[in-house]
Amino acid sequence: MSLKKFAVLASILAFALPVVSAHAADAQTYVVGSGGTYRPFEFENAKKELVGFDIDIIKAISNASGFKIKLVSTPWEGIFATVNQGDRDILISGITITDKRSQMVDFSLPYFPADQVIIVGDGPKVTGLADLKKLQVGVVNSSTGDISVSDEIGKNNTAIHRFDNTPLMLEELYRGGVDAAVGDVGVIKFYIKSHPEKKFKVIGDAKFKRQYFGIAVQKGNKVMLDKINAGLKKIVADGTYAKIYKEWFDDNVPTLPLQ
Repeated sequence: MSLKKFAVLASILAFALPVVSAHAADAQTYVVGSGGTYRPFEFENAKKELVGFDIDIIKAISNASGFKIKLVSTPWEGIFATVNQGDRDILISGITITDKRSQMVDFSLPYFPADQVIIVGDGPKVTGLADLKKLQVGVVNSSTGDISVSDEIGKNNTAIHRFDNTPLMLEELYRGGVDAAVGDVGVIKFYIKSHPEKKFKVIGDAKFKRQYFGIAVQKGNKVMLDKINAGLKKIVADGTYAKIYKEWFDDNVPTLPLQ
């Protein structure tokens, strides 16, 4: 090979190699879709950046499994279509694992127990759902808590007070407008952590159906799912998960079914 041809070939290779490397790097960056309206799991801060428990969890998982992520605010309506169309690689947005949703996407191992809980102040003693039958009870309209209380004391019971969101419901509980309330454990715990002066208490009940949040990927994307599950197991084992949980909620870190 002549020196001139060698120089030309070397020049081509020198130009091509960085391009290949860039594509390789891009292949390891996954687009994560997450809503920005479900505090404390995912919401936008003053800088319009996505923050929250879910955001901290997916960042920790990506670090543990060695891949990069790009966070994109994604409205809840149509969120599953974004991953199935390939616009998003991962979804983490307080998504409860259900049989119906599992037909549309594949879910990771559970990363958060999405339980319902009863919240009380200094009013009547409450030990479970059965005690709510004689009380004025607050729920978020059409929520899982609304369904649970309706099943227990009757959907049309005038003792059920329906609110547009959790903060409004808990303000009414604090003022004494209702005796107890039922809502999502994560939202409730975050509110209590943010308002310790209100001295609310959280009460569980075995009648509440155990549900979990999961991280969603496109159906059949086992490679992505394995990376997420491996990272989740690592952050639970090394204490990172517990640290994040305590920062957002309380010291009662749940045991996750990671088998």
